[in-house]
Amino acid sequence: MHLDRRALLSTGAISAGLAVTAGAAAGPRSDATGVAVPSGLTISPDGRADHTAALQAAIDEAAARGVAVVLAPGVFRAGSLQLRAHSRLIGASRQSVLTFNGGATFLTAREVPGVRIESLTLDGNGLALDARHGTGLIALDGCEGLALVDLEIRRGLLNGVTLDRSSGRVTDCTIRDMSEAALLSRDATGLTVAHNSVADCANNGILIWRSAPGEDGSIVTANRIQRIGARSGGSGQNGNGINVFRAGGVVVSGNHVSECVYSAVRGNSASNIQMIGNTCRSIGEVALYAEFAFEGALIANNLVDGAASGIAVTNFNEGGRLAIVQGNLVRNLFRREAEPVDKRGVGISVEADAAVTGNVVESAPTAGIMAGWGPYLRDVAITSNLIRSAGVGILVSADPGAGATLISQNMISGARDGAIRAGDHGVPQGPDLASADARAAGRHVVSGNLAV
Repeated sequence: MHLDRRALLSTGAISAGLAVTAGAAAGPRSDATGVAVPSGLTISPDGRADHTAALQAAIDEAAARGVAVVLAPGVFRAGSLQLRAHSRLIGASRQSVLTFNGGATFLTAREVPGVRIESLTLDGNGLALDARHGTGLIALDGCEGLALVDLEIRRGLLNGVTLDRSSGRVTDCTIRDMSEAALLSRDATGLTVAHNSVADCANNGILIWRSAPGEDGSIVTANRIQRIGARSGGSGQNGNGINVFRAGGVVVSGNHVSECVYSAVRGNSASNIQMIGNTCRSIGEVALYAEFAFEGALIANNLVDGAASGIAVTNFNEGGRLAIVQGNLVRNLFRREAEPVDKRGVGISVEADAAVTGNVVESAPTAGIMAGWGPYLRDVAITSNLIRSAGVGILVSADPGAGATLISQNMISGARDGAIRAGDHGVPQGPDLASADARAAGRHVVSGNLAV
């Protein structure tokens, strides 16, 4: 069947540069497959031409007609490109490579709905962006219903993707070799980040941030994140697989996160955060962290293998409170002896209004579970946990200003420095509270535990 331009446009696709050589005649034409090529788009076989103007013209024409721009396999070099409302930029199974040729930005859009970018490889080419205009190879601001699907995004200075005040989904993408983060979302209005592969980013993996504390509701699920550095330093601002900052109601579930300098999942001032069913391996500081001013953290059914601390729910002094830590497997913790103060080696630590139940902790050189830090302890229940091969099994703050703790029905095996001990800022003191003659321990109720 003969395919003319009118028929092809009705199918919703404008194809840009399919097997076209330099110097082709101007005007509408068709390639060997019969797919119409917009006027003026010429691609040399070696991929060295600058296609900025031709691609922008194709984007504008396609948006006006309500059709997609389809890029064939090959290399397209371009500078700053502006996407329009309902722009669709579609490649051929990542064989269509859009390489940054320099400029203030790469792919940007502002206050437009329905942007879709699919099946492309975006190569930042190690070239700088102008942060005043966008901090990602893809930078979308105020875009509703966006879809970034099946992309490879690589070799970028700053972030791979930056989304501001946007909704939609980022799915099935590979993002690697970024000088900052793979993805930064700020002030999302309904975002799902799922089934992506993130690797070798200099400072962070996936960032879900808000400019002020508030409900966010983003879902970060089933991503694979590995080898995240902290090139810019700090004490936790960088080096995280997933970092949630000021964003409330975020669900982080089913991710596989490994080899991060600081945390696998770090919630900072992030109320009602859920960390569920994540696998965390080879983490340099706290694997799963809820810190600073937050109310509500559900940390359940995660696996941590190798970290300085498995799970930490802290900063009651800053308002951090209210948590459930349940059903987690935490093992192979280590102490950072080179650190002057923060050596860790703790399986699970909590401070205020928290239930720690049904967890298994093995090989925690400092303590299996630690409750409180100095006076920062209130209403903690530690029940039905199994702790094996720890320094101290359960370590609870003995500070006069500390609140009440219930420690009951736990099994503690092979604790070298005592099964249940009081402590001062992490340093054990006094008798083993698990023994029969030490059950009265002030505000701490210790009963029904088995120490072997």
